[in-house]
Amino acid sequence: MSLRRALRTGVAAACIAGLAAPTGAAAPGGSERFAPRGPLDVRIAQAPEFSRVEFHWSGGARAVTRRDGRKLILTFSRDADPDIARLRTSPPRWLEGAEKRHVSGRLELTLLLAENAEAKVGSADGATYVNVFERPAAPAEAAKVAEAAPPPVEPEPPRPNPVPRGGVVPMQAKVANGQVLLTFEWANPAGAAVFRRGGSIWVVFDAPARLDVSKAPLGVPQYSGMEAVRGSDYAAVRIDAARGVPVAATAEGAVWTIALGNGGQAAPSVVRVSRDAVEGPPILKAAVAGATRVIRLPDPAAGDELKVVTALGPAKGVPLRRDFVQLALLPSVQGLAVESYVDDLQVTREGDLVSIANGRGLTLSPDWAVKARQAESLGAPRRAAMPGLIDPTWSQTGEHGFLARYNALFTAATEEAASQDKGAPVAAQLALARFLVGSELSFEAIGVLNAAMRRHPELADNAEFRGLRGIARVMARRYKEAEADFSAPVLAEDPSASMWRSYVAAQQAHWPEARAQFAKGIEAFSQFSPVWKARFARGDAQAALAMGDLPGAEARIKLALADKTDSLEELATRLVQARLFEMQGDRERALRVYQAVSRAPLESLSAPAILRATQIQLDTGRVTPVQAAQTFDGLRYRWRGDATELETIRALGQLYLGQGRYREALEALRSAGMRLPDLPEAVQLQNDLAGAFRSLFLDGLADGLEPIQALALFYDFKELTPIGADGDMMVRKLVRRLVDVDLLTQAADLLKYQADNRLDGVARAQVATDLALIYLMDRKPEQALRAINASRTTILPSALNAERRLIEARAWTGVGRYDGALEIIERDTSREAQELRAEITWKQKNWAAAGPLFEKSLGDRWRRPEALSSEEEGRLLRAGVAYSLAGDEASLARLESQYRGFYDQAHNPEALRVALTGVPSGRLSAADFGRVAADNEVFAGWVARMKDRFRTRPSPSTPAATAKQAPTNVPRGQAAA
Repeated sequence: MSLRRALRTGVAAACIAGLAAPTGAAAPGGSERFAPRGPLDVRIAQAPEFSRVEFHWSGGARAVTRRDGRKLILTFSRDADPDIARLRTSPPRWLEGAEKRHVSGRLELTLLLAENAEAKVGSADGATYVNVFERPAAPAEAAKVAEAAPPPVEPEPPRPNPVPRGGVVPMQAKVANGQVLLTFEWANPAGAAVFRRGGSIWVVFDAPARLDVSKAPLGVPQYSGMEAVRGSDYAAVRIDAARGVPVAATAEGAVWTIALGNGGQAAPSVVRVSRDAVEGPPILKAAVAGATRVIRLPDPAAGDELKVVTALGPAKGVPLRRDFVQLALLPSVQGLAVESYVDDLQVTREGDLVSIANGRGLTLSPDWAVKARQAESLGAPRRAAMPGLIDPTWSQTGEHGFLARYNALFTAATEEAASQDKGAPVAAQLALARFLVGSELSFEAIGVLNAAMRRHPELADNAEFRGLRGIARVMARRYKEAEADFSAPVLAEDPSASMWRSYVAAQQAHWPEARAQFAKGIEAFSQFSPVWKARFARGDAQAALAMGDLPGAEARIKLALADKTDSLEELATRLVQARLFEMQGDRERALRVYQAVSRAPLESLSAPAILRATQIQLDTGRVTPVQAAQTFDGLRYRWRGDATELETIRALGQLYLGQGRYREALEALRSAGMRLPDLPEAVQLQNDLAGAFRSLFLDGLADGLEPIQALALFYDFKELTPIGADGDMMVRKLVRRLVDVDLLTQAADLLKYQADNRLDGVARAQVATDLALIYLMDRKPEQALRAINASRTTILPSALNAERRLIEARAWTGVGRYDGALEIIERDTSREAQELRAEITWKQKNWAAAGPLFEKSLGDRWRRPEALSSEEEGRLLRAGVAYSLAGDEASLARLESQYRGFYDQAHNPEALRVALTGVPSGRLSAADFGRVAADNEVFAGWVARMKDRFRTRPSPSTPAATAKQAPTNVPRGQAAA
């Protein structure tokens, strides 16, 4: 009979028996009816397959049900006080008790089901009924059990019930030393599991007590929330805590303490989970000491169900998450927690042994992988005969390939490194480093060796350690670091280390050292692999070529080609051989080799071959400079990072200079910057860059450029200006060109930078004097005064001092301070001072004194018949106007008679005629017209004379003045002044 048919038949029988029996009497077949008390009548019936409880309401009532573990809770829409004594004292089969409560005017009934019971709630004929029956087994599982029933096992001895009286376990909590301590005190020892999943920490106990967490502290940083849950066979607490919060569990008798936060609790024992070695479907087994129960725990956050294994103390767990194809073991500090990815995963317990399986068997790594790993760990690479040798067996991987070999060595090294004992061995770590070096995994080897040295500093005095790390650093092209390793005292006399020192020196272009170390380590040369023998010999050949030893280079090239190596190594040697042919004068043969190597698939070979082949073709006229420049320009971006890049940039810069492409030449040479500064090519390139800039602005190569173009080029590369007299000369030459074309502002900026940033002492004063002069030419007397005042010093040559006084007086004149200007040049009797006094008296409108001064400055110029200069014509105009305004007719007549013959050759003949004759012309008087013309002409003449002075003035050349410091032979007070 099916389950559904049995239920229908039993229900019908119970209902018929209940209706036929008299009120208050036992019904035939085991059913019973109570006399109604109020609006609710409770009826109970018992059948062989199920028990039934009916609730009959007068007037009807709705019921809402919910399940909490073994509890079935019915909440009715009305309130009543039914008689449930029979359910409490002598419940029917599959029921263990009942309780009633009155909540907010409603009746709430709780039925406690047996452990193996299920319940079904429904309504019929206006009544609500509950059918309680034994939980049926799954059909497939029942068939399996029927087919192969296991032999009976002895039942485990019963454990004392851990649930205290009342069924409540209060949680005690306290905060101490930065930890939150949660204590659960049971009546007897209880099994527990403590694990983390996502943002929650679960504490699960194997007894269905009610956990009272009302005393949990609030506002602590260790967690943000806490909730107690209960099932039919467990009680649990879910704690919302950040992922980084540590958790620990300790057991003392029947008391469990859960600690949240960093503390001094001992680490739990590790539960080993491994593949079961028994033949059959693959399963996982774990020995969990004191395992008590396998609990099915619903996780409301993820919506799935975990399988949790609880155990008695002390604490033991799985420290890290372990993922498999069909499941994952969650990290725990007590017990096990299994997250299932499939529906049929089974977790069972037999004593302390926990099995994890499914019907088809788990998907686990095959046995041969484990066996291969064990086999590989036995064959670790062994130490070479010399510290600098690479044993050919180091790179062997065996039949299972690289990854299996690497994993085996890495696991052994990790387990060895996990020991905290300073005297622990390092054999497995060195074995892993040998394998990595043999496989040319240089950076990985450096990391392993550095980690080993941090734990064992004494390895710094170990010859093999130094040799291994030095080799790895050479492979990584860290030549400076490799040089430090091979220079260790423990390797000083080792010939294999000498061979590596030779190679490192060759890569750094230390040619004498490379040759000396190669000769010192020649006895170990034959013990290296063919590849490294070729590289060592090739490095020595390069050193021999750099030092001009062509026979020695030829011998080393033959030595490099003696052993069979791969094609790329041979091409690298042929590249050096082509260089030898070129130095021997056989350029055609060298060109053929270069062209052959240029087709190599490796840029480090093809790039230098293309460079040298193009240079030969350019020298022999097979390509034009423009074509060669195009080749070099593409090649400098094609390969970067070594001497070839610097040689390419250098060749390109020289081609651009030869073609007059100065800006492109400087940009190309500067593009290398200070990269690879240890190489001699870098020094040569910087010298070329400085030489190109010097040729442009000191040797006159840039004189063909327009002044504004030369200025722009200088500004863009002004950091190349040399320190000292040469740099000052460059600036002065450029300033002269700018002054010639009246670019006075730009010229002043150049000189101001020199005075403010590059010079001191006498040189600074001289440059500041020129700067003030340019400001005066640009009609900026205030800035001229600032330049003079900012460069004052007590130690100046007399001529420079006199010049500065004249310029200062002219600047004071420009700002209208005539008395101050006359006071400055009061004792100066030079011609320039006399001319300046004349100008000042003119500006003061002292006509009686100005006329004789201007006439005196002309001297007997009227005796020479050549035309007057602009400046002389201006002074003559001013003299005539001054005599005219002073009313000195005699002097005016004398000037007119002396200079009458110069009218026709004058720049302004009409102005000169009006000024000397005094006859008005046009709307202006003769005096006004003459004054205007005289101002322009005199200033233009003075500017022209100053330009001539700039052309002939020597550059400041005081060597000591180029440094930003006071002269050492000057007293302290004067230097401060």
